[in-house]
Amino acid sequence: MSEMVRKASTEEIINHWIMAVSCILLIITGYGFLFQLKQMNILFGSFNVMRAVHNWAGVVFTASLFATIFNYLHESISLSKDDWNWIKMGGGYLSKGPVKAPPMGKLNTGQKLYYLMVLAAGLAIAASGFSIWIIHGHRTLTLVSHLVHNLAFILFVVGVPAHIYLGTLANPGTFRIMIYGTVPAEFARKKYPKWMKEIGKL
Repeated sequence: MSEMVRKASTEEIINHWIMAVSCILLIITGYGFLFQLKQMNILFGSFNVMRAVHNWAGVVFTASLFATIFNYLHESISLSKDDWNWIKMGGGYLSKGPVKAPPMGKLNTGQKLYYLMVLAAGLAIAASGFSIWIIHGHRTLTLVSHLVHNLAFILFVVGVPAHIYLGTLANPGTFRIMIYGTVPAEFARKKYPKWMKEIGKL
């Protein structure tokens, strides 16, 4: 059996799935609200139930997002020369032929940028969502909150499917991290050589 390397803790895995499920619930219910889809009554029974699900899923999502700060923020804001080179070449995804991407750490540059987008958009959507839910009678604040909420919603609608694709079909072998928390050492040496060197596995 090949040597395995732990890349995600049990706490990270659990929090990732809490965040994923709450985010998907928010996208589904948010889509229903945005376009006033009466068909959603089949899923939730009524708009009132859907609103309650949306609001409380937002609370869970916000708590989960806050928890990620301790695991990913420091790594994500630590951009090296290799990260900037990765950005210049678009991670190699836009190249017609095979290209060699710069060596990556525990998170590659795309994952860092995606996390920073999720954090920024998540904080914006949470703050505006709580404003819409709790604060009433302030017309300007309500309008601004709805605008911010909808713009952040668009980012999630575009970003989440792309994240799911890149974490599954586009990069076979990465999805098991969020199930078992481990990857084969040989796979990690190819994908995350800088991190493997840091932990003495290269």
